[in-house]
Amino acid sequence: MDDKSPFSPLTTPSAARPLLGMTVLVVEDSRFSSDALRLMCVRSGARIRRADCLTSARRHLQVYLPTVAIVDMGLPDGSGADLIEELNKATPRIELIIGTSGDDFAQEAALAAGADGFIAKPYGTLTDFQQAILRRLPDAYRPTVARVADNEAIKPDPVAFRDDLLHAADTLKEADEDLIDYVAQFLGGLARSAGDQGLLSAVKAVECARKEGTGVRANVAELNGVVESRLTEAAVI
Repeated sequence: MDDKSPFSPLTTPSAARPLLGMTVLVVEDSRFSSDALRLMCVRSGARIRRADCLTSARRHLQVYLPTVAIVDMGLPDGSGADLIEELNKATPRIELIIGTSGDDFAQEAALAAGADGFIAKPYGTLTDFQQAILRRLPDAYRPTVARVADNEAIKPDPVAFRDDLLHAADTLKEADEDLIDYVAQFLGGLARSAGDQGLLSAVKAVECARKEGTGVRANVAELNGVVESRLTEAAVI
């Protein structure tokens, strides 16, 4: 099923809703980041579909062809780069494929895999998001009148932040090395999206220990402590 709706008077992009008539597939395991993207898509007029892993995304794509795919680079069952490469080679090809991550080095991997662009976490303002989409789409998808700049920062649901922390805490208990890498990447993106420098510092300590090949048990314990602290604070709120 083609999710790229033909434009009509009811689906033609406008200044207030420049992504009207488009469907965005968000492949993202973080509920906090997904909620931010959901809010920006809805405010922009786009429909949104979400997959939280590669398996779910591939199942979805067997049925629907979205206009835009935004793919997180670190997913629980593999690398988003693999999905980006598949989407880039597929026929018909999705109009726009964008990678996203809080990892400073993920952009190069996303573009090498075939992404048309990259959006770093945190996502910034609504206007930043809209521009990242529109400037890479054909002219036919763009509104015919000038957009009104909206510099409002999108604030995702704090419950989604808590859900992400719970997911990370459960994963950290497994203590598997591959899972430690995954949860560090996951929490790094979450920390950047939420502007939590304390959490980000604990994540970087784990990543540094992993790169240096030193024992990470103490760093993982510290990270777990920060996560538990944030969960306590969230419970009070």
